[in-house]
Amino acid sequence: MTLLLEGKVALVTGGSGELGRVDALALAEAGADVVIADIVTEGAEKTSQEIRIQGRRSIAIQMDVTRKDEVKEGIARIKKELGSIDILVNSAATLDHRSQILDQKDDFWERDLRVNLTGTYHCSRAVWPCMKEKNWGRIINMASVAGTLGGFGQASYSTTKAGIIGFTKTLALEGAKYGINCNVVCPGIINSEAFRVISPDMRERLIRRTAFRKPGEPEDVAHAVVFLASDKAKYITGIVLNVSGGIELFTL
Repeated sequence: MTLLLEGKVALVTGGSGELGRVDALALAEAGADVVIADIVTEGAEKTSQEIRIQGRRSIAIQMDVTRKDEVKEGIARIKKELGSIDILVNSAATLDHRSQILDQKDDFWERDLRVNLTGTYHCSRAVWPCMKEKNWGRIINMASVAGTLGGFGQASYSTTKAGIIGFTKTLALEGAKYGINCNVVCPGIINSEAFRVISPDMRERLIRRTAFRKPGEPEDVAHAVVFLASDKAKYITGIVLNVSGGIELFTL
């Protein structure tokens, strides 16, 4: 990619996960300095080092997105060390259980709401003043086709991802007058760690639902993120961009 984002500072939450890591690397390749935040920083530190080797500024910070005070402290550190935040990619999420409604554990339900939805709210609200001051900003929230189609046995996950879509559309309306574009990326079946841990039979069933009859790659999601973060997408806000291989289509 050309340096679409040179001079910009991006924050990627959940950056120790595979999708967050690839997003961070793609943003750096496009010219951005990148902050990688996660509750566990081992993977984030490694990715941050790779980005610095590329010649970009990068730091990894420990941040629990469910804790408003930690988010506030993290944003203050980023501003001190890198100057500002221009791009936020809310990638922190949980996807580690499947339960039909009568088996849904209340603790998991509450945790998923805190991480997936409230975490997105905390981070978006924390960076808003930076973007408003500069009259330029990009917030890219990661949802899922589970948020648009539902997900069998995924009550908490699909509910939070649907909530992210409504939240982002509201941000888009409120941010337009400040030059803050807010959009949603909805991955479908992506060849990441979450997909590889499910059974081969289930993987094959999911693949057959896509129009392409194959999973996407993390880079497919990252390319969409970089586009939405750039001025190439300056007249795009409030959209839900499916990176899903057509899984939402009626396939035979």
